[in-house]
Amino acid sequence: MAVHMLTTTDNPYNPFTQFDEWFQFDAAADYNTPQYLARVIHSSPDLSDADQSVAIEIAIDEIIELNVLGIYRKVEAPADWEDEALVS
Repeated sequence: MAVHMLTTTDNPYNPFTQFDEWFQFDAAADYNTPQYLARVIHSSPDLSDADQSVAIEIAIDEIIELNVLGIYRKVEAPADWEDEALVS
């Protein structure tokens, strides 16, 4: 299953490979995308990792569908990307 993240159309950084820079740009622009995503996700500590991933995908898709400001887009992880949290 492909892994996706939510970003904005004007953020020049890749949230998968340049997260710190991506996050700084996002915060400086006052988008607070991770916080917005966290408010939309329907999650629970009882969810498995797989179900949590599905909840994130659903939330990203919901934000993209609504996208009132027209600034959000969904990006897919590069083919060679590995999430350190998933690898360890």
